[in-house]
Amino acid sequence: MIGIAAAWIVILLFGGGFALDRVLNDAVTRNFDNQLEYVLTAMIASAEIGPDGEVFLNRPLGDQRFLEPNSGLYWQISGRGHDDFPSRSLWDRTLESNITHDDRETHIYDSNQFADEPLRLLERTIILPDSETKWLFQVAQSRDGLDAQIANIRSILINSFLILALGLIGMAALQTLYGLWPLRKIRIAIAAMRTGQQRRVVEPMPNEVTPMVDELNALLDHNEKQAEEARRHAGNLAHALKTPLTVIMNSATAKADDLADTVIREAGVMRRQVDHHLARARAVGRRGHAHSRAKVWQSLQAVERAVGRLYSHVRIDIDGDKDAFVAVERQDLDEMIGNLVENAAKYGGGSVFVTVETGDSFVELLIEDDGNGIPEKDRQRIFDRGARLDSGKPGTGLGLAIVRDVAEIYEGSVSLEESEDLGGLLVRLRLPKCESVES
Repeated sequence: MIGIAAAWIVILLFGGGFALDRVLNDAVTRNFDNQLEYVLTAMIASAEIGPDGEVFLNRPLGDQRFLEPNSGLYWQISGRGHDDFPSRSLWDRTLESNITHDDRETHIYDSNQFADEPLRLLERTIILPDSETKWLFQVAQSRDGLDAQIANIRSILINSFLILALGLIGMAALQTLYGLWPLRKIRIAIAAMRTGQQRRVVEPMPNEVTPMVDELNALLDHNEKQAEEARRHAGNLAHALKTPLTVIMNSATAKADDLADTVIREAGVMRRQVDHHLARARAVGRRGHAHSRAKVWQSLQAVERAVGRLYSHVRIDIDGDKDAFVAVERQDLDEMIGNLVENAAKYGGGSVFVTVETGDSFVELLIEDDGNGIPEKDRQRIFDRGARLDSGKPGTGLGLAIVRDVAEIYEGSVSLEESEDLGGLLVRLRLPKCESVES
């Protein structure tokens, strides 16, 4: 940041200094030329033609330097067929003149005709009264004074802009260091958290970095929550597997006659527990994804086709908002809807009706069947892992438990009610709404 600021300061000051140098240079040069043009005008105004046809000045020019040899200020009048009429300051030298060149307006240029003295020269062609000759009036002055004045101004500009650049770069460096200093405090706080000295960034920070600190602390809270969930699920799984393993170990130690049946039965229990916790782990891992989005209607159609092949005698109808999106991963949405629709087809009387309703912040899926329903006193217990009211049909008793756990992970909910239209069970699955934009 300091390097970029320094580079921009140098570029801008160089551009500004160059422009200011050209403006001042032009102003000083223009003032210098105006003085010479005033002398040229005065010389033309005092020029006359004598009886012999030669030009002369009816009054001397006021500057004493025209009378001093090699003074640096000169004038000369030239005409075709006539001798040059120079100032005494030229002494034994003459100004180069192009008689054929017709300058009706003042012509200004630099000349190096004197090897040791660069000149600034003004000339103009005039036809005087009583003369048909084109007279070339020239005024020249040494550039030494002009160049010295320009060099002095340029030196002042360079020194001033150099000091200004150093001051601005120093100020930018101080501002950058001061502005980024809170990040050093954050780094120290993070290092303290890594070494276990503190759990959060608690030191007061400037307003500019406070939102970042808040987000950092929120991220730490989120990670701790996920770690705690992982520990809890690992503990639950270990506790759930402990009892079946104990049963198997006891049967094996006692060399029981029904050891094979016991292993098969307890292995099935362990498999159900593993499947349940794996489903929760997958949902927890995908929950924090910022772009979780799934279209409800696509999942419903996929589930309808899959369940329709398993239960060909069941009629499944879907209705409602076809453009509803939920902030849930597609795989998790398919698993929840699949469990609910399959249960409705399995335990219903042959008709399943699914409705999609969209609210302000949630999308609700109503899955209804025409079966016997579930008594109100059993509706809470049915969500327990392995709970089954109808043991005559195949199943693990984990479907509703998995749906409840995955829905809660996405801050949704699932509840059981009585269907007014079909008379059986109504399952209300509520999930957070997402903008209806397909990725």
